[in-house]
Amino acid sequence: MRIPILFQSLNSFFTGLSFKSKKTQAQELLNSFGELKDSSFNFDLIEKYFRNKDHSKSLQVISDKTCDDLDFEELFMFLDRTHSKPGQQYLYDKLRVIPQEAVNVDMDEELIHRFTKDSDFRLEVQTQLKKLNRREDYYISSLFQEEHLKPPKWFFVLRLLSFTSILSLILLPFNPQLFLVLLVVFIANICFHLWNKKNISKYSDSIPQLLVLKRIANHFLQDEQLKKINPRLSESLKILDQVRNRMLFFKLDSKVEGDLQVIFWSVVELFKILFLIEPLLLFGVLKRLNTRRKEIENVFSFVGSIDVLVSIASLRKGTDCWCIPEIDEETSGMETREISHPLIVNCVGNDIAVKDKSILLTGSNMSGKTSFIRTIGINVLTGLCINTCFAKSMMIPRIKIYSAIRISDDLMNDKSYYFEEVLTIKNMIDRSEKSETCLFLLDELFKGTNTVERISAGKAVLSALAKNNNRVFISTHDIELADLLQEEYELYHFSEVVSNKSVDFDYKLKEGKLKNRNAIRILKINNYPENVIREAIILAEELDKSQMLNADRLEI
Repeated sequence: MRIPILFQSLNSFFTGLSFKSKKTQAQELLNSFGELKDSSFNFDLIEKYFRNKDHSKSLQVISDKTCDDLDFEELFMFLDRTHSKPGQQYLYDKLRVIPQEAVNVDMDEELIHRFTKDSDFRLEVQTQLKKLNRREDYYISSLFQEEHLKPPKWFFVLRLLSFTSILSLILLPFNPQLFLVLLVVFIANICFHLWNKKNISKYSDSIPQLLVLKRIANHFLQDEQLKKINPRLSESLKILDQVRNRMLFFKLDSKVEGDLQVIFWSVVELFKILFLIEPLLLFGVLKRLNTRRKEIENVFSFVGSIDVLVSIASLRKGTDCWCIPEIDEETSGMETREISHPLIVNCVGNDIAVKDKSILLTGSNMSGKTSFIRTIGINVLTGLCINTCFAKSMMIPRIKIYSAIRISDDLMNDKSYYFEEVLTIKNMIDRSEKSETCLFLLDELFKGTNTVERISAGKAVLSALAKNNNRVFISTHDIELADLLQEEYELYHFSEVVSNKSVDFDYKLKEGKLKNRNAIRILKINNYPENVIREAIILAEELDKSQMLNADRLEI
């Protein structure tokens, strides 16, 4: 009588633990909404789906160069609030690709609103997505993006050996001498079984998790609003059901792989060796999955897109200043109010309207020029990709983004800083001559060469880039460029206030070119020798007079 009571007690104990665990997880999910993720980021695995995907129908795939210029990895770590690995991969791909047109924006916004307001619904979805948050889940995409293993030409030998084992086992009671045949076959099978272990290991992560992905997609389809994301997904799930039972074997195998010392699983392993079950099932499943790539991708995209919408809802919840952008499909104009950089704490917001001209920024180091250019690039990117900008309001065109902000020497290919910059700018000029509108972001053009040629080449390049309705944002220390380009560019500047002991920046964008120079005064504040300061001031005055004389001669 005591044994049933003991089992009941244990059952109640473990049920209580499970309930507490689920309750704790639910509370953690509720608390995490609107917060940054507290986890590591493996970008080699995160970008795996993006690297293998066909983007031929998109407007633009953001280059690695532009990603580096915009600090994309840091940006992604801020934006990413997903709960599953497929969702994380899907978000990464979404942020690297500008679409040709807006698709299902209203439906997405309705779901984002529901995730924000309905915590019970959001919690149910998040709980399901968390089941796909293991490292193994990064490999699901390989089932529809990568080539599968193909059976070797001698694979028929395995079928023959398996058949021989079955036949020998059946006839063994009638002919005991067949035991020797069975033993020889078993020894041969061990070799093939061990050979196949390497093949099994390639899919021990992805195939079991595909079953989890499929089960979660089925769960989401029960909600009518989620079902609208892909109304025909049930057809893909039915096709995958045809191979479900065979895939269950991999789920079982993935659980027992680490516990072969248990007698029961040892017997199972012997059984698999005797009949070569693993290689026969593996290549059979791969053959079937190879014809179902589109269906697997449909399920992956369905679950991934739901996770991305939850992530966007969480991002907006945790952001003080954001807006849904107005995307102008007809012009290349741009207008924003209180735009800010999402990675800068307590970032000062700025207003700007870009109409017929591009933008040239002047200002000293650390005044905010380059950060503002990155701010524009990041907000155009997030606006076009996830319909979210970090501003009170923003109107942007559907536009391609190119940049030359962070350029360095390529020592591996024996290319200097200047040569790297020349190649980057040449690519921009080529892009500017095409029919599609481009946004060019540049910082300190040709700073790797002398002053005269830097200004001359810079003016010519910036004039060329601004043609064909393109938009350019350029920062420079060269005030001369502002004078040369004032007919083609709107002039703005950032400035600082220099007192006797400090330099203070307000990071506010101001109209017109920079008129005050404070570089020598900053040297003085930092206790440079008095003779250095005095000589610098004298030389600056002489250079100013020289420039004024040259300007007068040109007017004559």
